[in-house]
Formats: sequence, structure tokens, C-alpha cells
Amino acid sequence: MEIIIQIGIALAALIVGALVTHLAWKKSVANKSVEILREAEIEAEALKKDKILQAKEKYIALKAEHEKSVASRNQQVASMENRIKQKEASLLLRKEELQKRHKEIEISKNELAVIKENLENQLGLVEQKNADLDKLHKEQVAKLEHVAGLSAEDAKNQLIESLKAEARTESMSYINEIMDEAKMSANKEAKKVIVQTIQRVASETAIENSVTIFHIENDEMKGRIIGREGRNIRALEAATGVEIIVDDTPEAIILSGFDPVRRETARLALHKLVVDGRIHPARIEEVVNKTKNQIEEELIEIGKRTTIDLGIHGLHPEIIRLIGKMKYRSSYGQNLLQHSREVANLCAIMASELGLNAKLAKRAGLLHDIGKVPDDEPELPHAILGMKIAERCKEKPEICNAIGSHHDEIEMTTLLAPIVQVCDAISGARPGARREVVESYIKRLKSLEALALSYPGVLKTYAIQAGRELRVIVGSDKIDDKAAETISFEIAKKIQDEMTYPGQIKVTVIRETRAINYAK
Repeated sequence: MEIIIQIGIALAALIVGALVTHLAWKKSVANKSVEILREAEIEAEALKKDKILQAKEKYIALKAEHEKSVASRNQQVASMENRIKQKEASLLLRKEELQKRHKEIEISKNELAVIKENLENQLGLVEQKNADLDKLHKEQVAKLEHVAGLSAEDAKNQLIESLKAEARTESMSYINEIMDEAKMSANKEAKKVIVQTIQRVASETAIENSVTIFHIENDEMKGRIIGREGRNIRALEAATGVEIIVDDTPEAIILSGFDPVRRETARLALHKLVVDGRIHPARIEEVVNKTKNQIEEELIEIGKRTTIDLGIHGLHPEIIRLIGKMKYRSSYGQNLLQHSREVANLCAIMASELGLNAKLAKRAGLLHDIGKVPDDEPELPHAILGMKIAERCKEKPEICNAIGSHHDEIEMTTLLAPIVQVCDAISGARPGARREVVESYIKRLKSLEALALSYPGVLKTYAIQAGRELRVIVGSDKIDDKAAETISFEIAKKIQDEMTYPGQIKVTVIRETRAINYAK
């Protein structure tokens, strides 16, 4: 029993302890919940204050924006009110001006009515006076007819006939005087126009021949150009159609041919081969073909540049190429391209002097000798051939007629034809231009000789072959053979750098020793 009682007491103690622990835990939970509630209330209060501040800031921003928009609208309204007031003021001014004008118009209407009434009165007086004058005129005519025994119509016819006869006589005398004066002054005026045209155009002419000299640095290159058993020179002649003469002339090879284009092709090809150093038949054919293409491009470029310089446009590409080809053709001692350019300028000046179309005249002058440089060589005069080429290239009929008739092969049908004929003759023989060419030619030769004389050891210099060769004689006691070669090179280099000249200039230095004795 005691054990049971003790167990019961122990259980009761445990239950009491558990109740006490439970109550303590419950109390601590209650305290924690109170603290959590307090913290939640504090956070809620802080969040509430933050939200209130944000709401206030947003309210202030919205209020400021609203006030700004209201202010801008008020400003717009005020500006609109100002504009309306200005318009009202301008309308009032216009209204006042219109009222003034209306009053002025009413006043002018009254004045016009008065003026009209006065004019009507004056017109009535004038009509009455005219009627009186007609009546008096008729009376006077009747009296004259009675006195003269003729009617007014008959007298009028007689007067007209007498005036016609008198006017015819005077006009014939005037016509005769004008014809005589024109005959007297025609030759003078024509000479004046031609002289003015010549004075306004002056160009130098260059004499060309059928030989071109190709210079080489040393005579050893001649053997390489000839090749083994002459195969290189034969290949070059076959490819270019030019005769190549290799003789004893020092440092020079002669290219001979009647076609300047072929000679130029041979010269350029030979220059490329000498510079490159590889000279054999296959290489020769390749270089010649490339050079021919280069010459063709150069012909087109020269033609285009010529037409641009002269201000001539719309030419057919074939004609432009033929114009470039003129550069390598001579006509009676003149370069054909320079001659054609000169004739074009002469034609333009003369046409403008005579009141004709200067552009057409310049075009006809440039193309007048186009028949001298065709790709094929038909048996036709160059004027007719040039006319056919121009017709094929759609040139105007007056241009074609001027080209075909400038040597009287066909009849002249336009005024351009005699102008081209005259200008061609002027360009062919112009004493004024020749004098200028001779002076510049002499000056160039003198400067050429003076340049060589400036070197030490040079005794005499001679410019020969129209300035294409310079012979320099040096003293044998001052200059040896090696120095002579050096002087030749230096003179040639200085001429090339400092002077302007056509073609090439060959510099030959001569050093000789003479022993002279006399037999007595």
C-alpha cells in the first residue's frame, strides 16, 4: 500500500511538475506573442509613415506638374489673347483704311462723272468742228477740180505715178552706188578678215620624214638586236613592217618606213626590248603586239584630248581614233594633227567674223583631212574619202560637203566649204607663222650649242640636221677617250633635263689628233 501511495504521490508530483512546466511555457509563449505583436505594430507604424511620406511626395509632384501645365496653358491662352488683340487691331486699321478708300472712291466717282460730262461736251464740239472741216474740204476740192479740170482721184493717181518714177530713179542710183562701193571694199574687207584670222591663230609646224633614229647606250647592243644569223632583226621587221638599218653609226639604229605609226611602234618595241634585255623572236612578237595595243590606246586618247581642247563634242569613236592617228602623219612638211587643229581654229574665227556658225566651222576644219589617215587605202582622193567617212559616221551634210569640196573635187553647196578651203590654204603657207618658227628654231639651236660649250675642254660645237644632232669637238690634249664618252653622256643628260625639243638629239663628241708638216 505504501508503494502504491508513493507511486501515486510520485505521479501526482510529476503531473504537478508537468502542469507547472506547461503553465511556464504558456506564459513564455504569451510573452513572445506580445513582443511579436509589439514589433509588428512598430513595423506597421513605420510602414504607415513611409507610405504617408511617399503619398505626400507624389501628391506634391503631381501638384507641381499640374501647376506647370496650368501655367503653360495660361501662357498659351495669354499669347492667343495677344494675337487676337493684334488681329483685332489690324482689322480695325484695315477697316478704317477701307472706309477712307471708300470715301475716296466716292469722291473720285463724282469727279469722274464731272470729267465725263466735260469730255462729252468737248467731243460734241470736236465732232461739230470735224463736220465743218469736212464741209470746207469738200468745198475746196470742188473748187480745185473746177479750176484744174481734173477729179480728185485722177490727180491722186497722177501724183502717185510721178512719185513712183522719181523713187525708182533714186533707188537705182542708190543701188549702183552701193554696188560700186561693195566692189571697191569687198576685196579690202576680205583681206582684213583673213589677216585678223591669221593674227589670232599662230601655231608651230613640225617637219617630219620617213626615218626615225633609235639611240642605244653602246654598240654591243647592236649585235644582240641583230641576233644569231640575223633572226632577231628579221623577226622585228616582219612583226612591225619597218626596215631596220644597223650600220656603222655609233650608238644609233635607223628605223625606215613610210608609215609613222609603224615606225613609232617599232621604236617603242625596240626600246622595251633593249630595257628588258631579253631579245629573241618569241619575245619580239609578244612585245610588238603589246606595243600595237598601246599605240591604239594612245591614238584614242590623243583624239579625245584634241576634241576636248577644241570644244568639239559628239564625234563618232572611229573619227576620234582617226584624229589621234593624224599625230603620226605629215602633210607637206606639217604635222597633220597640228595642221588640222590650226585649220579648225582659223575656220571658227573666220566664221564668227562673217556671222556664221563657228562650232560647225571648227568641226569641219578639224575633219577636213580625215581622209589622209584611213585604215585602208582605196584609190580615192583624200577629200572624197574623208567625206565618205564623215557620211558613214552620221556627220551633218554641210560638214560632209565642206570636207569633200575643200580641193574642188565636188561642188560647194554651203558657206562652210569655201571657209574650210581658204583656211586650209592659209595654214599651208602662213608667212607670219614661219617667221616665228624660224626665230624659235634659231634660238633653240644657239642655246643647244651654248650648253655644250660650257663644259671644260670643249673647243667647238655644231648643231646639225635641224637640231637633231650636236657635234662637240674637244681638245685631244685635255680630254682622253674615256672622258669624251663621259662628256657625251653628261651633255645628253643635261639637254634632256633642261631643254624642250622635238624628237631626239644625238650628241657626238669628236676627239682627234693631227700632225701637220709642210714640204718645201
